[in-house]
Amino acid sequence: MTGGSAVAALEIAVTSPAGARTALAHGADRVELCTALELGGLTPSAAVVEAAAAVGPPVHALVRCRPGDFVYDAEEIALMVAEVRSVVASGAAGVVVGALTAEGTLDTDTVARLADAAHDGGRPVDVTLHRAVDQSADPVATAALLIPLGVTRVLSSGGAATAAEGRATLTAMVAAAPGLEVMAGGGVRVADIPVLVGTGVAAVHLSAKTRAGARRTGTWTPLGAAGTTADEDTHFVTDPALVAAARRALDGTAAGLAGRAG
Repeated sequence: MTGGSAVAALEIAVTSPAGARTALAHGADRVELCTALELGGLTPSAAVVEAAAAVGPPVHALVRCRPGDFVYDAEEIALMVAEVRSVVASGAAGVVVGALTAEGTLDTDTVARLADAAHDGGRPVDVTLHRAVDQSADPVATAALLIPLGVTRVLSSGGAATAAEGRATLTAMVAAAPGLEVMAGGGVRVADIPVLVGTGVAAVHLSAKTRAGARRTGTWTPLGAAGTTADEDTHFVTDPALVAAARRALDGTAAGLAGRAG
């Protein structure tokens, strides 16, 4: 963690090597790399992982083979196991995975398979359970199951629409799973960071994104969802000002806590 053990880590969700570079330059401790952030994130290609890892920050690659729910069939699970091995071989320092049963409980067999695949390369790799935990029937009970499955941390909004709204559950997750890193994420604003750190989480995750300006010239024809305007038909990029503000908020919160302790 930047600035000492009292400072929660800052993780930024990025979609490109450029985003990883921006996040690192403005204070991120690591990045979660994905594609299709507007869909909640999908698995990035091996080439993108390799290029982002070369930028410098620890890259934790999201492995999610499709949008939608987290209940997967056998073919999808096999695909994600292969994707885990691929992103690790491409230089990822960690993977971000998850799966649920149709009843809303953790799919422990699948999560264990994905974690095992991450460790097949013979080097240390972090394994994070993604926000599937927030669609589980009991996020606190789910967190308590993770360490024996080979999971390092859990990313959660505490089962709420935003992490700030779920802060009581985040506090309970920290207490229920000693040794597991709980990372607050989901609708995080810079102003929320002091409150989230107060729950005892080990890290804060945010996308720090802004909509990229269009580079096109000439006419525009919609290629995606019906109703998309020309201004909306673009992609997200990492906002350096938001990353830097989040870093200042984390460091300032840690300094304030240290001052009160002293």
